[in-house]
Amino acid sequence: MSPARRLLAEFLGTALLLFVIVGSGINAERMSSDGTVTLLAHAVAVGAGLAALIAFLGPVSGAHFNPSVTVGFWLTDAIAIGAAAGYVVMQLAGALVGTVAANLTFDVDAVAVSDTSRSGAGLVGAEFIATFVLVLLILGLVRTGHIAAVAPAVGAWVTAIVLATASTGFANPAVTVARIFTETYTGVAPANAFGFVIAQLTAGIVAAWAAFFFFPEHARATDVSQEASP
Repeated sequence: MSPARRLLAEFLGTALLLFVIVGSGINAERMSSDGTVTLLAHAVAVGAGLAALIAFLGPVSGAHFNPSVTVGFWLTDAIAIGAAAGYVVMQLAGALVGTVAANLTFDVDAVAVSDTSRSGAGLVGAEFIATFVLVLLILGLVRTGHIAAVAPAVGAWVTAIVLATASTGFANPAVTVARIFTETYTGVAPANAFGFVIAQLTAGIVAAWAAFFFFPEHARATDVSQEASP
């Protein structure tokens, strides 16, 4: 698979992920005044959307859509540093484009800095746990050859963390940065985003070590696209 196609797949996949995240948050909040119903609808939409995106773009780029995942693959020797850097740039760019697109389709400001406070050590800790398990889950499935299970497993885990964590499961530095720029249900204030990003990146690093520890006899984590391509 050519580098350009892989980079564009990361851009497109991350953009569509943010389109689903932000759009489902806006729509769910508009459809129901019940906070529980809103969160549940948002969680299901995000988990299902991410599973679908991984399933169809995985054979192209590996469907990282997440700098923490890319860091995990890099540290397990599945992707070179140059390619990893390119992935992260495209993920950040795609996330911003997807957020703006979602804002526009719901007739809110295309770009508006959020003032939604998501502060506290508990939320930062939740982001570390959610991201650690997410990255370890992906690396573990890839290292053990269970490539087909990645999409449904990741979709299920993301649905779970949206509902189960105090932070509502960002688990992705690109998602966190992009959500600064939407003054809607899914927004996060810039002051809170920094702690989230540090926790998420640290979790990706620790997860790479854990993958070596838990799966020492298995082959290195090869990029999903390399396994899935004919």
